[in-house]
Amino acid sequence: MPESDAMVMEPHSFEEHDAFVGLCRQHGPAIHAYLARRTGRQGADDVFGEVWLQAYAARATYDGRLGTPLPWLYGIARNVLRTHWRGQQRAEAVLQQIDPDPWSEADDRLDAAARLDELRHALGQLTEAEREVLLLVAWERLTPAEVARALDIPQGTARSRLHRARLLMRGELATESVLLLTTNEETQP
Repeated sequence: MPESDAMVMEPHSFEEHDAFVGLCRQHGPAIHAYLARRTGRQGADDVFGEVWLQAYAARATYDGRLGTPLPWLYGIARNVLRTHWRGQQRAEAVLQQIDPDPWSEADDRLDAAARLDELRHALGQLTEAEREVLLLVAWERLTPAEVARALDIPQGTARSRLHRARLLMRGELATESVLLLTTNEETQP
């Protein structure tokens, strides 16, 4: 964990608001991108502040021995999103709100954008738990161990869900790779 992350997460630093602001600046773009991919830019803007309020309030619960707080922050962001979706009764509409990536000049993303409806259908065949693990690995580039920490589940459960999700996606999409969903070598245990 970067030294600044460790310092911010220690209980004696609770009064050092500037240090926490630094943590927000460092990890804010990744957390906002995570939120935006699931709720769109407006939805992400709506809940982004709540993620940081909850992170600040829960700093004492963070175990500094785990390394970078990013997976912990993803876990908080996921919980904020779930609360947001329940409040607006929009959990099923999330998949329909995924927009094509704005950087369409990348060839692999162009292919994915052209197959967006097929991808939405395939993702819809997964359980919520499998989909969440798969998207954290594919989009956020977390390892299965980091996903387990973010979702507060055993590592074996995260790996099992990822394996099942990849098998289902391969069957549904009948391709070698779409958005790194089935062959992301960086995330192999």
